[in-house]
Amino acid sequence: MVLTHAVISSPVGDLTVVRSAVGVCGLYMQATKRPLTPERLGERDSAAADGVADQLAEYFNGERREFDVPLDLTGTPFQRRVWGALLRIPYADRVSYRQIAVELGIPNAVRALGAANGSNPVSIIVPCHRVVASNGALTGYAGGMERKKFLLDMEARVAGT
Repeated sequence: MVLTHAVISSPVGDLTVVRSAVGVCGLYMQATKRPLTPERLGERDSAAADGVADQLAEYFNGERREFDVPLDLTGTPFQRRVWGALLRIPYADRVSYRQIAVELGIPNAVRALGAANGSNPVSIIVPCHRVVASNGALTGYAGGMERKKFLLDMEARVAGT
């Protein structure tokens, strides 16, 4: 698979957009669990950010609540199922890991669901930041807790909630 990447600025710091021929397959914040190796990034090409940069700017300006860039989510069938559930979380909503597990019909798989959530390669667009603990507490986020809080607070402010 041929990959290209571009780095764009955002209110949460630089974001690295990775794109395949099919669509966006990575959107990484500066703080990431796994290093961004050349194999995961491909060649640097500003065209990798085409469409994505504009939609992210609209999102951060409070003008966009849903993204419509093509995605190329590569993972296990279970991970893709979890990421599909993340894509259904409405803007500014917060859901618990348990709620998603119940929705997917696997109520005892909360830990596995959490691991799949943490492996989400396309942050913000696939809104893993909207998943919280059952008691509403903010829990781990690959981009860092301060970024998760920023995203949730921004969405709540824009939505008026």
